[in-house]
Amino acid sequence: MKRPISKLLTILLLGTVSTLMATTMPEPAVKKPNILLLVGDDTAFGDIGAFGSEVKTPNMNKLANAGVRFTNFHVSPVCSVTRSMIMTGNDSIEVGLGAFDYSVYPTTRGKKGYETYLTDAAVTIPQLLQDNGYEVYKSGKWHLGGDKPGSKGPLELGFTKEFGIYSGGSNHWNNLAMTPDFKDPNGLSKKRIEEWTLNGKPFDRPTGVYSGEIYTNQMLEFIKEGVKNKKPWFAYMAFTTAHFPIQAPNGLIMKYYDNYLKLGYAGLKKSRYESLKEHGLISHKATEAPFNNLTKKWDSLSQKDKEKQAKIMATYAAMIEDQDNRIGQILEYLKKSGELDNTLIIYVTDNGPEGLEPTNPKTGNPEFAKWIENQFDSSFEAIGTANSQNVIGTSWANAATGGLQWWKWFIGEGGIRVPMMLVPPGAFNAKYARAGEKSTAVAYAKDIPMTILEYANIKHPMTKYKGRDIVPPSGVSMKGFMDGKSEEVRTDNDWWAFELFGNGYVMQGEFKAMKVRTGMFGDGEWHLYNVVTDPSETHPLEKKYPKKLKEMIALYKSHTTKNNIIPVDKDWNPFQGASQ
Repeated sequence: MKRPISKLLTILLLGTVSTLMATTMPEPAVKKPNILLLVGDDTAFGDIGAFGSEVKTPNMNKLANAGVRFTNFHVSPVCSVTRSMIMTGNDSIEVGLGAFDYSVYPTTRGKKGYETYLTDAAVTIPQLLQDNGYEVYKSGKWHLGGDKPGSKGPLELGFTKEFGIYSGGSNHWNNLAMTPDFKDPNGLSKKRIEEWTLNGKPFDRPTGVYSGEIYTNQMLEFIKEGVKNKKPWFAYMAFTTAHFPIQAPNGLIMKYYDNYLKLGYAGLKKSRYESLKEHGLISHKATEAPFNNLTKKWDSLSQKDKEKQAKIMATYAAMIEDQDNRIGQILEYLKKSGELDNTLIIYVTDNGPEGLEPTNPKTGNPEFAKWIENQFDSSFEAIGTANSQNVIGTSWANAATGGLQWWKWFIGEGGIRVPMMLVPPGAFNAKYARAGEKSTAVAYAKDIPMTILEYANIKHPMTKYKGRDIVPPSGVSMKGFMDGKSEEVRTDNDWWAFELFGNGYVMQGEFKAMKVRTGMFGDGEWHLYNVVTDPSETHPLEKKYPKKLKEMIALYKSHTTKNNIIPVDKDWNPFQGASQ
Protein backbone atom coordinates (compact mmCIF):
# COMPACT_ATOMS: atom_id res chain seq x y z
CA MET A 1 0.00 0.00 0.00
CA LYS A 2 2.94 2.34 0.50
CA ARG A 3 3.61 2.68 -3.21
CA PRO A 4 0.10 3.75 -4.26
CA ILE A 5 -0.04 6.24 -1.36
CA SER A 6 3.37 7.58 -2.31
CA LYS A 7 2.24 7.94 -5.92
CA LEU A 8 -0.94 9.66 -4.82
CA LEU A 9 1.01 12.14 -2.68
CA THR A 10 3.33 12.84 -5.60
CA ILE A 11 0.38 13.51 -7.95
CA LEU A 12 -1.29 15.75 -5.38
CA LEU A 13 1.95 17.62 -4.76
CA LEU A 14 2.61 18.12 -8.47
CA GLY A 15 -0.94 19.27 -8.96
CA THR A 16 -0.58 21.79 -6.15
CA VAL A 17 2.70 23.09 -7.59
CA SER A 18 1.12 23.34 -11.05
CA THR A 19 -1.81 25.27 -9.62
CA LEU A 20 0.52 27.62 -7.75
CA MET A 21 2.60 28.16 -10.87
CA ALA A 22 -0.51 28.83 -12.93
CA THR A 23 -1.73 31.44 -10.48
CA THR A 24 1.61 33.12 -9.79
CA MET A 25 3.51 32.89 -13.09
CA PRO A 26 2.73 35.80 -15.47
CA GLU A 27 1.28 35.08 -18.89
CA PRO A 28 3.86 35.29 -21.69
CA ALA A 29 3.87 38.83 -23.07
CA VAL A 30 2.19 39.29 -26.43
CA LYS A 31 4.53 41.16 -28.75
CA LYS A 32 2.97 44.46 -29.77
CA PRO A 33 3.06 45.19 -33.49
CA ASN A 34 5.14 48.00 -34.93
CA ILE A 35 3.14 50.55 -36.89
CA LEU A 36 4.35 52.32 -40.02
CA LEU A 37 2.08 55.15 -41.17
CA LEU A 38 3.16 56.49 -44.57
CA VAL A 39 1.50 59.74 -45.66
CA GLY A 40 1.95 61.21 -49.12
CA ASP A 41 1.31 64.89 -49.73
CA ASP A 42 -1.05 66.45 -52.31
CA THR A 43 -1.31 63.24 -54.33
CA ALA A 44 -4.25 62.27 -56.54
CA PHE A 45 -6.37 59.12 -56.43
CA GLY A 46 -4.90 58.13 -59.81
CA ASP A 47 -1.27 59.11 -59.15
CA ILE A 48 0.31 55.85 -57.97
CA GLY A 49 0.86 52.64 -59.90
CA ALA A 50 -1.26 50.56 -57.53
CA PHE A 51 -4.17 52.83 -58.48
CA GLY A 52 -3.70 52.58 -62.22
CA SER A 53 -1.09 55.29 -62.81
CA GLU A 54 1.69 55.30 -65.38
CA VAL A 55 4.04 56.47 -62.59
CA LYS A 56 6.44 53.70 -61.52
CA THR A 57 5.72 52.72 -57.91
CA PRO A 58 6.84 49.09 -57.45
CA ASN A 59 7.13 49.35 -53.67
CA MET A 60 3.66 50.80 -53.20
CA ASN A 61 2.45 48.05 -55.51
CA LYS A 62 3.93 45.52 -53.07
CA LEU A 63 1.83 47.05 -50.30
CA ALA A 64 -1.26 46.82 -52.48
CA ASN A 65 -0.62 43.18 -53.35
CA ALA A 66 0.04 42.18 -49.73
CA GLY A 67 -2.90 44.07 -48.22
CA VAL A 68 -6.11 45.83 -49.20
CA ARG A 69 -6.60 48.81 -51.52
CA PHE A 70 -9.47 50.99 -50.30
CA THR A 71 -11.01 52.65 -53.35
CA ASN A 72 -13.70 54.58 -51.47
CA PHE A 73 -11.52 56.18 -48.80
CA HIS A 74 -11.95 59.87 -47.98
CA VAL A 75 -10.00 62.63 -46.27
CA SER A 76 -10.42 66.41 -46.04
CA PRO A 77 -9.59 68.61 -49.06
CA VAL A 78 -6.53 70.16 -47.35
CA CYS A 79 -3.53 68.75 -45.52
CA SER A 80 -3.48 69.93 -41.89
CA VAL A 81 -7.21 69.32 -41.52
CA THR A 82 -6.78 65.69 -42.61
CA ARG A 83 -3.76 65.24 -40.36
CA SER A 84 -5.70 66.40 -37.32
CA MET A 85 -8.16 63.55 -37.87
CA ILE A 86 -5.39 61.02 -38.49
CA MET A 87 -3.74 62.00 -35.21
CA THR A 88 -6.91 61.87 -33.06
CA GLY A 89 -9.85 59.99 -34.58
CA ASN A 90 -11.94 63.14 -34.09
CA ASP A 91 -13.67 65.48 -36.52
CA SER A 92 -11.28 68.30 -37.37
CA ILE A 93 -13.59 71.05 -36.02
CA GLU A 94 -13.46 69.32 -32.61
CA VAL A 95 -9.67 69.66 -32.33
CA GLY A 96 -8.96 73.14 -33.72
CA LEU A 97 -8.76 72.48 -37.46
CA GLY A 98 -12.10 73.87 -38.56
CA ALA A 99 -9.93 76.36 -40.46
CA PHE A 100 -6.93 75.97 -42.74
CA ASP A 101 -4.02 78.21 -41.75
CA TYR A 102 -3.10 79.26 -45.30
CA SER A 103 -6.55 80.75 -45.88
CA VAL A 104 -8.76 81.65 -42.93
CA TYR A 105 -12.26 83.10 -43.27
CA PRO A 106 -11.95 86.37 -41.26
CA THR A 107 -15.06 85.82 -39.08
CA THR A 108 -13.69 82.54 -37.72
CA ARG A 109 -10.40 83.92 -36.39
CA GLY A 110 -10.01 83.30 -32.66
CA LYS A 111 -13.13 81.16 -32.42
CA LYS A 112 -13.16 77.76 -30.69
CA GLY A 113 -12.60 74.99 -33.20
CA TYR A 114 -10.93 77.37 -35.69
CA GLU A 115 -7.53 77.73 -34.01
CA THR A 116 -5.73 76.27 -37.13
CA TYR A 117 -3.59 74.01 -34.93
CA LEU A 118 -4.17 70.83 -32.93
CA THR A 119 -5.63 71.72 -29.52
CA ASP A 120 -5.87 69.81 -26.24
CA ALA A 121 -9.55 69.04 -26.85
CA ALA A 122 -8.64 65.43 -27.64
CA VAL A 123 -5.87 62.97 -26.87
CA THR A 124 -3.55 62.08 -29.74
CA ILE A 125 -2.85 58.53 -30.82
CA PRO A 126 0.91 59.09 -30.30
CA GLN A 127 0.20 59.99 -26.65
CA LEU A 128 -1.71 56.76 -26.11
CA LEU A 129 0.95 54.72 -27.87
CA GLN A 130 3.73 56.25 -25.76
CA ASP A 131 1.71 55.57 -22.60
CA ASN A 132 1.63 51.92 -23.63
CA GLY A 133 5.36 51.46 -24.12
CA TYR A 134 5.81 52.51 -27.74
CA GLU A 135 8.63 54.58 -29.14
CA VAL A 136 6.85 57.18 -31.28
CA TYR A 137 8.62 58.79 -34.24
CA LYS A 138 7.75 61.51 -36.71
CA SER A 139 9.82 62.51 -39.72
CA GLY A 140 8.79 65.06 -42.33
CA LYS A 141 5.90 67.49 -42.25
CA TRP A 142 3.90 68.33 -39.12
CA HIS A 143 1.56 71.24 -40.03
CA LEU A 144 -0.43 70.95 -36.80
CA GLY A 145 1.18 73.69 -34.72
CA GLY A 146 4.34 74.22 -32.73
CA ASP A 147 5.17 77.34 -34.71
CA LYS A 148 2.10 79.31 -33.61
CA PRO A 149 1.44 80.96 -30.23
CA GLY A 150 -0.34 78.55 -27.88
CA SER A 151 0.20 75.53 -30.12
CA LYS A 152 2.23 72.38 -29.53
CA GLY A 153 4.77 70.49 -31.56
CA PRO A 154 5.20 66.73 -31.95
CA LEU A 155 7.22 66.19 -28.75
CA GLU A 156 4.45 67.78 -26.69
CA LEU A 157 1.78 65.60 -28.28
CA GLY A 158 3.19 62.14 -27.77
CA PHE A 159 6.18 61.72 -30.07
CA THR A 160 9.41 60.56 -28.45
CA LYS A 161 11.53 61.66 -31.41
CA GLU A 162 10.84 64.06 -34.26
CA PHE A 163 12.49 65.55 -37.31
CA GLY A 164 11.43 67.97 -40.03
CA ILE A 165 9.31 71.08 -40.47
CA TYR A 166 6.35 72.59 -38.65
CA SER A 167 4.76 74.14 -41.73
CA GLY A 168 2.87 72.73 -44.71
CA GLY A 169 5.89 72.34 -46.99
CA SER A 170 9.27 73.71 -48.04
CA ASN A 171 11.85 73.73 -50.79
CA HIS A 172 12.83 70.11 -51.44
CA TRP A 173 16.55 70.88 -51.86
CA ASN A 174 17.40 73.41 -49.16
CA ASN A 175 16.11 75.30 -46.11
CA LEU A 176 14.00 77.86 -47.98
CA ALA A 177 10.28 78.23 -47.32
CA MET A 178 7.75 77.52 -50.06
CA THR A 179 5.90 80.84 -49.60
CA PRO A 180 6.89 84.43 -48.83
CA ASP A 181 6.20 86.15 -45.53
CA PHE A 182 2.99 87.92 -46.50
CA LYS A 183 3.01 89.89 -43.23
CA ASP A 184 6.41 91.45 -43.96
CA PRO A 185 6.05 94.69 -46.03
CA ASN A 186 9.17 93.60 -47.94
CA GLY A 187 8.24 89.91 -47.97
CA LEU A 188 7.64 89.76 -51.72
CA SER A 189 11.18 90.90 -52.48
CA LYS A 190 13.07 88.18 -50.62
CA LYS A 191 13.15 84.47 -49.90
CA ARG A 192 12.31 83.13 -46.47
CA ILE A 193 14.07 80.54 -44.32
CA GLU A 194 12.10 77.49 -43.16
CA GLU A 195 12.48 76.34 -39.56
CA TRP A 196 13.80 72.77 -39.23
CA THR A 197 14.04 70.82 -35.98
CA LEU A 198 15.52 67.56 -34.71
CA ASN A 199 14.01 66.43 -31.42
CA GLY A 200 12.79 69.95 -30.70
CA LYS A 201 16.09 71.70 -31.36
CA PRO A 202 17.02 73.80 -34.43
CA PHE A 203 18.49 71.71 -37.22
CA ASP A 204 20.87 73.05 -39.86
CA ARG A 205 19.38 71.48 -42.96
CA PRO A 206 22.10 70.60 -45.50
CA THR A 207 21.73 72.00 -49.02
CA GLY A 208 21.47 69.70 -52.00
CA VAL A 209 19.91 66.69 -50.25
CA TYR A 210 16.43 65.89 -51.56
CA SER A 211 13.54 65.98 -49.06
CA GLY A 212 12.62 62.32 -49.53
CA GLU A 213 16.19 61.24 -48.81
CA ILE A 214 16.74 63.39 -45.73
CA TYR A 215 13.39 62.50 -44.15
CA THR A 216 13.70 58.78 -44.83
CA ASN A 217 17.28 58.46 -43.63
CA GLN A 218 16.40 60.14 -40.34
CA MET A 219 13.33 57.93 -39.87
CA LEU A 220 15.45 54.84 -40.44
CA GLU A 221 17.84 56.04 -37.73
CA PHE A 222 14.90 56.35 -35.34
CA ILE A 223 13.53 52.90 -36.22
CA LYS A 224 16.93 51.22 -35.92
CA GLU A 225 17.29 52.61 -32.41
CA GLY A 226 13.88 51.23 -31.45
CA VAL A 227 14.74 47.81 -32.88
CA LYS A 228 18.05 47.82 -31.00
CA ASN A 229 16.23 48.59 -27.74
CA LYS A 230 13.64 45.88 -28.50
CA LYS A 231 10.75 48.29 -28.09
CA PRO A 232 7.66 48.46 -30.30
CA TRP A 233 7.53 51.61 -32.40
CA PHE A 234 5.10 53.83 -34.28
CA ALA A 235 6.64 55.64 -37.25
CA TYR A 236 4.79 58.56 -38.81
CA MET A 237 6.60 59.02 -42.13
CA ALA A 238 5.10 62.29 -43.40
CA PHE A 239 6.57 62.95 -46.86
CA THR A 240 6.37 66.40 -48.43
CA THR A 241 6.22 64.86 -51.91
CA ALA A 242 4.37 65.73 -54.09
CA HIS A 243 3.61 69.14 -52.51
CA PHE A 244 4.76 72.24 -54.38
CA PRO A 245 7.34 73.51 -55.18
CA ILE A 246 7.49 70.88 -57.92
CA GLN A 247 11.11 69.71 -57.64
CA ALA A 248 12.70 66.28 -58.04
CA PRO A 249 15.97 64.43 -58.68
CA ASN A 250 16.94 65.13 -62.28
CA GLY A 251 17.49 61.47 -63.19
CA LEU A 252 13.82 60.67 -62.60
CA ILE A 253 12.23 63.55 -64.50
CA MET A 254 12.78 63.14 -68.21
CA LYS A 255 11.64 59.50 -68.34
CA TYR A 256 8.05 60.83 -68.11
CA TYR A 257 8.42 63.93 -70.26
CA ASP A 258 7.61 62.55 -73.73
CA ASN A 259 4.47 60.81 -72.51
CA TYR A 260 2.99 63.96 -70.95
CA LEU A 261 3.95 66.07 -73.95
CA LYS A 262 2.08 63.60 -76.15
CA LEU A 263 -0.99 63.21 -73.91
CA GLY A 264 -1.56 66.78 -72.72
CA TYR A 265 -4.19 67.58 -70.11
CA ALA A 266 -7.21 65.84 -71.62
CA GLY A 267 -5.18 62.87 -72.83
CA LEU A 268 -3.81 62.17 -69.35
CA LYS A 269 -7.23 62.51 -67.74
CA LYS A 270 -8.76 60.09 -70.21
CA SER A 271 -5.95 57.53 -69.95
CA ARG A 272 -6.13 57.54 -66.16
CA TYR A 273 -9.93 57.29 -66.21
CA GLU A 274 -9.70 54.26 -68.50
CA SER A 275 -6.95 52.69 -66.39
CA LEU A 276 -8.88 53.14 -63.14
CA LYS A 277 -11.89 51.53 -64.74
CA GLU A 278 -9.91 48.69 -66.34
CA HIS A 279 -8.23 47.78 -63.05
CA GLY A 280 -11.47 47.83 -61.04
CA LEU A 281 -10.52 50.90 -59.04
CA ILE A 282 -13.68 52.75 -60.07
CA SER A 283 -16.99 51.27 -61.14
CA HIS A 284 -17.48 49.94 -64.69
CA LYS A 285 -20.59 52.18 -64.66
CA ALA A 286 -18.47 55.30 -64.09
CA THR A 287 -18.63 57.98 -66.76
CA GLU A 288 -15.93 60.45 -67.74
CA ALA A 289 -15.87 63.75 -65.91
CA PRO A 290 -16.90 66.67 -68.15
CA PHE A 291 -14.52 69.50 -69.03
CA ASN A 292 -13.92 71.83 -66.10
CA ASN A 293 -13.95 75.45 -67.25
CA LEU A 294 -11.29 76.45 -64.68
CA THR A 295 -8.81 74.38 -66.68
CA LYS A 296 -7.11 75.06 -69.99
CA LYS A 297 -7.25 73.19 -73.28
CA TRP A 298 -3.90 71.78 -74.35
CA ASP A 299 -4.31 73.08 -77.90
CA SER A 300 -4.56 76.64 -76.57
CA LEU A 301 -0.91 76.51 -75.45
CA SER A 302 2.09 77.41 -77.56
CA GLN A 303 4.63 74.66 -78.28
CA LYS A 304 7.03 76.25 -75.80
CA ASP A 305 4.37 76.28 -73.07
CA LYS A 306 3.42 72.67 -73.83
CA GLU A 307 7.02 71.63 -73.36
CA LYS A 308 7.30 73.51 -70.11
CA GLN A 309 4.04 72.06 -68.80
CA ALA A 310 5.07 68.54 -69.79
CA LYS A 311 8.31 68.89 -67.83
CA ILE A 312 6.48 70.23 -64.78
CA MET A 313 4.14 67.23 -64.80
CA ALA A 314 7.09 64.90 -65.39
CA THR A 315 8.75 66.42 -62.31
CA TYR A 316 5.59 65.81 -60.30
CA ALA A 317 5.63 62.15 -61.41
CA ALA A 318 9.30 61.96 -60.43
CA MET A 319 8.42 63.21 -56.94
CA ILE A 320 5.99 60.31 -56.55
CA GLU A 321 8.54 57.83 -57.88
CA ASP A 322 11.12 59.15 -55.41
CA GLN A 323 8.60 58.68 -52.59
CA ASP A 324 8.15 55.08 -53.73
CA ASN A 325 11.93 54.57 -53.69
CA ARG A 326 12.05 55.84 -50.11
CA ILE A 327 9.27 53.49 -49.06
CA GLY A 328 11.34 50.74 -50.63
CA GLN A 329 14.27 51.71 -48.40
CA ILE A 330 12.13 51.33 -45.30
CA LEU A 331 10.59 48.03 -46.41
CA GLU A 332 14.02 46.62 -47.22
CA TYR A 333 15.32 47.49 -43.76
CA LEU A 334 12.25 45.98 -42.07
CA LYS A 335 12.73 42.79 -44.05
CA LYS A 336 16.45 42.50 -43.27
CA SER A 337 15.94 43.25 -39.58
CA GLY A 338 13.10 40.72 -39.24
CA GLU A 339 10.62 43.47 -38.30
CA LEU A 340 8.42 43.30 -41.40
CA ASP A 341 6.24 40.41 -40.22
CA ASN A 342 5.35 42.26 -37.03
CA THR A 343 4.55 45.62 -38.64
CA LEU A 344 1.17 47.11 -39.52
CA ILE A 345 1.64 49.31 -42.60
CA ILE A 346 -0.76 52.01 -43.76
CA TYR A 347 -0.29 54.20 -46.82
CA VAL A 348 -2.54 57.19 -47.45
CA THR A 349 -2.36 60.68 -48.95
CA ASP A 350 -3.70 63.75 -47.19
CA ASN A 351 -5.85 65.20 -50.01
CA GLY A 352 -6.07 65.41 -53.78
CA PRO A 353 -3.55 67.20 -56.04
CA GLU A 354 -2.87 70.91 -55.54
CA GLY A 355 -4.69 73.06 -58.09
CA LEU A 356 -3.56 76.42 -56.70
CA GLU A 357 -2.24 78.35 -59.69
CA PRO A 358 -0.77 81.72 -58.67
CA THR A 359 -1.39 83.46 -62.02
CA ASN A 360 -4.92 82.13 -62.47
CA PRO A 361 -7.39 84.98 -61.77
CA LYS A 362 -9.92 82.53 -60.26
CA THR A 363 -7.75 80.09 -58.30
CA GLY A 364 -4.60 82.14 -57.83
CA ASN A 365 -2.99 84.75 -55.65
CA PRO A 366 -1.36 87.77 -57.36
CA GLU A 367 1.04 88.45 -54.47
CA PHE A 368 2.26 84.87 -54.50
CA ALA A 369 2.65 85.05 -58.30
CA LYS A 370 4.70 88.24 -58.00
CA TRP A 371 7.01 86.66 -55.41
CA ILE A 372 7.64 83.63 -57.63
CA GLU A 373 8.36 85.86 -60.63
CA ASN A 374 10.80 88.01 -58.65
CA GLN A 375 12.65 85.31 -56.75
CA PHE A 376 12.86 82.18 -58.95
CA ASP A 377 13.99 80.95 -62.35
CA SER A 378 10.99 80.17 -64.55
CA SER A 379 12.96 78.68 -67.45
CA PHE A 380 12.48 75.19 -68.87
CA GLU A 381 16.00 74.24 -67.81
CA ALA A 382 15.41 75.20 -64.16
CA ILE A 383 12.29 73.06 -63.69
CA GLY A 384 12.84 70.60 -60.83
CA THR A 385 15.84 72.43 -59.37
CA ALA A 386 16.14 74.29 -56.07
CA ASN A 387 15.78 77.62 -57.87
CA SER A 388 12.42 76.76 -59.42
CA GLN A 389 9.01 77.33 -57.84
CA ASN A 390 6.46 75.59 -60.05
CA VAL A 391 3.01 74.17 -59.36
CA ILE A 392 1.13 71.63 -61.47
CA GLY A 393 -1.84 74.01 -61.56
CA THR A 394 -5.52 73.40 -62.16
CA SER A 395 -5.21 71.64 -65.51
CA TRP A 396 -2.75 68.93 -64.50
CA ALA A 397 -4.43 68.56 -61.09
CA ASN A 398 -7.72 67.96 -62.83
CA ALA A 399 -6.08 65.46 -65.21
CA ALA A 400 -4.33 63.56 -62.40
CA THR A 401 -7.61 62.52 -60.78
CA GLY A 402 -8.69 60.50 -63.84
CA GLY A 403 -12.34 59.58 -63.35
CA LEU A 404 -12.94 62.11 -60.55
CA GLN A 405 -13.73 65.82 -60.53
CA TRP A 406 -11.99 68.73 -58.78
CA TRP A 407 -8.80 68.72 -56.70
CA LYS A 408 -7.32 69.97 -53.42
CA TRP A 409 -9.33 72.69 -51.62
CA PHE A 410 -12.59 71.30 -53.06
CA ILE A 411 -15.01 68.71 -51.63
CA GLY A 412 -15.58 67.05 -54.99
CA GLU A 413 -14.24 63.49 -55.10
CA GLY A 414 -10.98 64.61 -56.74
CA GLY A 415 -10.19 66.67 -53.65
CA ILE A 416 -11.17 64.18 -50.95
CA ARG A 417 -10.96 60.63 -52.37
CA VAL A 418 -7.39 59.36 -52.11
CA PRO A 419 -5.44 56.10 -52.38
CA MET A 420 -5.27 54.14 -49.14
CA MET A 421 -3.65 50.75 -48.55
CA LEU A 422 -3.58 48.74 -45.37
CA VAL A 423 -1.25 45.77 -44.78
CA PRO A 424 -1.78 43.85 -41.51
CA PRO A 425 1.15 42.29 -39.61
CA GLY A 426 2.33 39.07 -41.21
CA ALA A 427 0.59 39.65 -44.54
CA PHE A 428 3.83 39.67 -46.55
CA ASN A 429 4.82 36.15 -45.53
CA ALA A 430 1.45 34.49 -44.95
CA LYS A 431 -1.52 33.66 -47.10
CA TYR A 432 -3.59 36.65 -46.04
CA ALA A 433 -7.19 36.12 -47.15
CA ARG A 434 -7.75 39.66 -48.42
CA ALA A 435 -4.32 40.08 -50.05
CA GLY A 436 -4.57 42.14 -53.22
CA GLU A 437 -8.23 42.96 -52.69
CA LYS A 438 -9.72 46.21 -54.02
CA SER A 439 -12.55 47.27 -51.76
CA THR A 440 -15.28 49.89 -52.07
CA ALA A 441 -15.87 49.71 -48.30
CA VAL A 442 -16.61 53.22 -47.07
CA ALA A 443 -13.88 54.55 -44.76
CA TYR A 444 -12.62 57.93 -43.56
CA ALA A 445 -9.44 59.62 -42.28
CA LYS A 446 -10.49 59.43 -38.64
CA ASP A 447 -10.80 55.63 -38.94
CA ILE A 448 -7.02 55.23 -39.29
CA PRO A 449 -6.12 56.03 -35.65
CA MET A 450 -8.87 53.79 -34.27
CA THR A 451 -7.56 50.96 -36.44
CA ILE A 452 -4.03 51.54 -35.14
CA LEU A 453 -5.21 51.40 -31.53
CA GLU A 454 -7.08 48.13 -32.06
CA TYR A 455 -4.06 46.47 -33.67
CA ALA A 456 -1.94 47.69 -30.75
CA ASN A 457 -4.59 46.41 -28.31
CA ILE A 458 -4.92 49.83 -26.68
CA LYS A 459 -8.24 51.04 -25.35
CA HIS A 460 -9.10 54.70 -25.96
CA PRO A 461 -10.05 56.58 -22.75
CA MET A 462 -12.87 58.32 -24.67
CA THR A 463 -13.91 61.19 -22.35
CA LYS A 464 -11.02 61.75 -19.90
CA TYR A 465 -7.26 61.66 -20.28
CA LYS A 466 -4.92 62.21 -17.32
CA GLY A 467 -7.50 64.18 -15.40
CA ARG A 468 -8.73 66.41 -18.22
CA ASP A 469 -11.92 66.20 -20.23
CA ILE A 470 -11.51 65.23 -23.89
CA VAL A 471 -13.84 64.98 -26.84
CA PRO A 472 -14.40 61.28 -27.60
CA PRO A 473 -13.32 60.16 -31.07
CA SER A 474 -15.88 59.07 -33.65
CA GLY A 475 -13.56 57.09 -35.94
CA VAL A 476 -14.34 53.43 -36.65
CA SER A 477 -11.72 50.67 -36.61
CA MET A 478 -11.06 48.86 -39.88
CA LYS A 479 -9.56 45.79 -38.17
CA GLY A 480 -12.80 43.78 -38.20
CA PHE A 481 -12.99 44.27 -41.96
CA MET A 482 -9.31 43.41 -42.40
CA ASP A 483 -9.78 40.23 -40.36
CA GLY A 484 -12.67 39.15 -42.57
CA LYS A 485 -15.26 39.46 -39.80
CA SER A 486 -17.24 42.06 -41.74
CA GLU A 487 -17.68 43.17 -45.32
CA GLU A 488 -17.98 46.83 -44.37
CA VAL A 489 -16.17 49.34 -42.21
CA ARG A 490 -18.96 51.88 -41.90
CA THR A 491 -22.67 51.08 -42.02
CA ASP A 492 -25.36 53.63 -42.90
CA ASN A 493 -25.45 54.47 -39.19
CA ASP A 494 -21.77 55.43 -39.29
CA TRP A 495 -22.26 58.55 -41.41
CA TRP A 496 -19.96 61.54 -41.19
CA ALA A 497 -20.26 65.21 -42.12
CA PHE A 498 -17.61 67.76 -43.01
CA GLU A 499 -17.34 71.51 -43.66
CA LEU A 500 -14.50 73.75 -44.80
CA PHE A 501 -14.51 77.18 -46.50
CA GLY A 502 -18.32 77.16 -46.23
CA ASN A 503 -18.66 74.06 -48.40
CA GLY A 504 -20.17 70.97 -46.82
CA TYR A 505 -20.98 67.36 -47.44
CA VAL A 506 -22.32 64.34 -45.60
CA MET A 507 -21.45 60.73 -46.46
CA GLN A 508 -23.78 57.86 -45.63
CA GLY A 509 -22.92 54.53 -47.18
CA GLU A 510 -22.35 55.03 -50.89
CA PHE A 511 -24.38 58.26 -50.92
CA LYS A 512 -22.89 61.72 -50.68
CA ALA A 513 -24.91 64.91 -50.31
CA MET A 514 -22.92 68.08 -50.94
CA LYS A 515 -23.25 71.82 -51.30
CA VAL A 516 -20.58 74.14 -52.75
CA ARG A 517 -20.71 77.94 -52.52
CA THR A 518 -20.69 80.19 -55.57
CA GLY A 519 -17.37 81.66 -54.33
CA MET A 520 -15.85 78.24 -54.98
CA PHE A 521 -17.60 77.75 -58.31
CA GLY A 522 -20.64 75.81 -57.08
CA ASP A 523 -24.30 76.76 -57.31
CA GLY A 524 -24.97 76.90 -53.55
CA GLU A 525 -27.53 74.08 -53.79
CA TRP A 526 -27.58 70.59 -52.30
CA HIS A 527 -26.95 67.66 -54.65
CA LEU A 528 -27.00 63.92 -54.08
CA TYR A 529 -24.68 61.34 -55.68
CA ASN A 530 -23.79 57.68 -55.42
CA VAL A 531 -20.01 58.02 -55.41
CA VAL A 532 -19.35 54.33 -56.02
CA THR A 533 -21.29 54.03 -59.28
CA ASP A 534 -20.79 57.70 -60.16
CA PRO A 535 -17.36 58.82 -58.88
CA SER A 536 -17.26 61.76 -61.31
CA GLU A 537 -20.42 63.15 -59.66
CA THR A 538 -22.08 63.86 -62.99
CA HIS A 539 -25.45 62.19 -62.34
CA PRO A 540 -27.29 63.98 -59.50
CA LEU A 541 -29.91 61.88 -57.72
CA GLU A 542 -31.82 64.45 -55.66
CA LYS A 543 -34.89 64.26 -57.93
CA LYS A 544 -34.89 60.48 -57.82
CA TYR A 545 -34.35 60.26 -54.05
CA PRO A 546 -35.72 63.50 -52.53
CA LYS A 547 -36.44 61.83 -49.18
CA LYS A 548 -32.88 60.51 -48.95
CA LEU A 549 -31.45 63.95 -49.65
CA LYS A 550 -33.70 65.53 -47.02
CA GLU A 551 -32.56 63.00 -44.42
CA MET A 552 -28.92 63.59 -45.22
CA ILE A 553 -29.27 67.37 -45.07
CA ALA A 554 -30.77 66.93 -41.60
CA LEU A 555 -27.72 64.90 -40.57
CA TYR A 556 -25.44 67.63 -41.88
CA LYS A 557 -27.35 70.31 -39.99
CA SER A 558 -27.06 68.31 -36.77
CA HIS A 559 -23.29 68.31 -37.33
CA THR A 560 -23.09 72.08 -37.90
CA THR A 561 -25.28 72.79 -34.88
CA LYS A 562 -23.32 70.49 -32.57
CA ASN A 563 -20.00 72.07 -33.58
CA ASN A 564 -21.12 75.71 -33.85
CA ILE A 565 -19.91 75.92 -37.43
CA ILE A 566 -19.77 79.52 -38.63
CA PRO A 567 -21.46 80.32 -41.97
CA VAL A 568 -19.29 81.69 -44.79
CA ASP A 569 -20.35 84.37 -47.25
CA LYS A 570 -21.48 82.69 -50.47
CA ASP A 571 -19.04 84.68 -52.64
CA TRP A 572 -15.86 84.48 -50.52
CA ASN A 573 -12.81 83.23 -52.46
CA PRO A 574 -10.24 81.45 -50.24
CA PHE A 575 -7.53 81.51 -52.91
CA GLN A 576 -7.34 85.27 -53.19
CA GLY A 577 -7.49 85.46 -49.40
CA ALA A 578 -4.68 82.93 -48.96
CA SER A 579 -1.84 84.02 -46.71
CA GLN A 580 0.74 82.58 -44.36
